[in-house]
Amino acid sequence: MLKPLGTHNYYVYILTNKNRTVLYTGVTSNLVERLHYHNNPLPFSKSFTAKYKCFFLIYFEHFTEIEAAIKREKEIKGKSRVKKENLISSFNPNWNFLNQKIQ
Repeated sequence: MLKPLGTHNYYVYILTNKNRTVLYTGVTSNLVERLHYHNNPLPFSKSFTAKYKCFFLIYFEHFTEIEAAIKREKEIKGKSRVKKENLISSFNPNWNFLNQKIQ
């Protein structure tokens, strides 16, 4: 699923909590590493993902240009909850947790 190294890789991704009630959108150049940090927050972390336990990858897009990835992240963040749900469902109809599939 992930693109080979050697090219520029940027990912816009959406995480959720165990009950799929909270959504977090982010951008990174290393999705596997970023998921590790989300899943292993520093003690007493006040980050959104730690507070709401958003550790489960349910959506991602690949980009080769950081400007395009940041633009897409902002676009997704500006969408309503319903539009985000539709986007996720079109990519991952059962909202399966994809963390292990990208390792």
